[in-house]
Amino acid sequence: MISVTEARARILAGLAPTAGEIVPLTDGAGRVTAAPLIARHSNPPADVSAMDGYAVRAADALAGARLTLIGAAPAGHPFAGHVGAGEAVRLFTGSVVPEGADTILIQENAAVADRVVTVGEPPPAGRHIRRMGQDFRAGETLIPTGQRLNPRLIGFAAAGGHAWLTVHRRPRVVILSTGDEIALPGDPLPPGGVVSSNGPALAALVRVAGGDPVLLPSAADDSRAIGAAADAARGADMLVTTGGASVGDHDLVQSALAERGMVLDFWRIAMRPGKPLMHGRLGDVPMLGLPGNPVSALVCAILFLLPAIARLSGLPGDPPPAEPLRLGAPLPANDLREDYVRASLLIQGDEGWIAHPYPAQDSGMISRLARADALIIRPPFAPPAAVGEVVPGIRLAPLGL
Repeated sequence: MISVTEARARILAGLAPTAGEIVPLTDGAGRVTAAPLIARHSNPPADVSAMDGYAVRAADALAGARLTLIGAAPAGHPFAGHVGAGEAVRLFTGSVVPEGADTILIQENAAVADRVVTVGEPPPAGRHIRRMGQDFRAGETLIPTGQRLNPRLIGFAAAGGHAWLTVHRRPRVVILSTGDEIALPGDPLPPGGVVSSNGPALAALVRVAGGDPVLLPSAADDSRAIGAAADAARGADMLVTTGGASVGDHDLVQSALAERGMVLDFWRIAMRPGKPLMHGRLGDVPMLGLPGNPVSALVCAILFLLPAIARLSGLPGDPPPAEPLRLGAPLPANDLREDYVRASLLIQGDEGWIAHPYPAQDSGMISRLARADALIIRPPFAPPAAVGEVVPGIRLAPLGL
C-alpha cells in the first residue's frame, strides 16, 4: 500500500491542463485563465474628480474668493475649454478634470449664486483628484495565467477592457458505476439491490469542481460490459469508475480495462475509508477507480479527484486545505492507515471550530457523510486524542461540498 500523499502525487504527475478556449466575459466565472489578461487602457483613463464640486486652481481658491463659473462637465461629457485664473467648472464624481485646474473644491465648501462660486474652506492642490492610471495602466498584467476567475476578477477584467477571455476548457470526466446490484434512483430495487448514489454524487462533485461530467449507464459485473462501457471514455480527459476495484471474484474493473490496454499504476492506498483505490491509463485517458462504498467513493473523490480536476483545469492541483479543529469527543489510537473521520462542527467562541466525530464510521453509511461538516485527519499510528485536543481537518463547505 502507498500513502495518500504519494498516491495523489502519482495521479497528478500524469495530468496536463486542457487546451485554452475563448469564452464571453460573462461566462468566465469559475474558469481558469489560459493566457494573461493585459490592460487595454489605463484606469482611470484620465484625471477625474473623486467628489461632486468644482474644478479650480488652488492658487485662486482662497477662503472668500469669488470665482466665475464658466461651465459644467457631467461624467462622460468633458469640458472642452481651459480653466484660467479666477474660473471654475462644475464637476461630478467621475468627471474629467479640465485642463488648467489642479484641485477640486467640493460642493459642501462652496456657495453659488449668479454663476459666481464663493470659496468656503480652500482645497490644497491635488485634493480629490484621481490621477490617470492610479488604479492600473495600459499594458499592465491584470490577471496572470492559471488564475481561477471569481466575480471580483470578472469585474477587474471588464475594467481592463476585456469582453472575451482565454480560459482552459472544462475537463470532461466520464463516470462509470459498476455492479449487478445497483439500480438507478427512482427505479424499483432488484432483489439484493441498492440505489446507485455514487454516479450522481460524483457528477455533482465534478461540476462543482469546474469539470463537465458525463455519467454513463451503469455496467453489470461482466468484463465485456465494463470494457464496452469504458470505450465511451475515449477522448475524455479522465475516466472515473466506482465499484469493482478490489480483489473479489466479481471485482472485474481492473481485468476488464487491462483487456482494453490499461496500464495500471497502483490499486491500494493506506487510508480509511478507500483502501482499494486504483489508478492507471487507458490509452491517452487517465483512469481513477474509486471504491464502490458510497462514503469511500466520495472521500477518495475529495482527496484525489478534486485535485485532479484542478490540475486539468490549469491549477496546481493542491490537496484540500486542512485547518486546526478542536475535538469535542475523544478519538482512539489509529493504525497504519490514514483515517478520515466524519464529523459535525460547532463554532464555540474563541475556541473556534469544535469537531464532534460521529460514533459510527461505517463506509456504507452515507447519511453520516451527507450531514458531516468536516473530515478529521488521523495520521498513521496517531496516538489517542482527548477532548479539547487540536487535530487537522478538512472543512467541506469551503470546497463547495
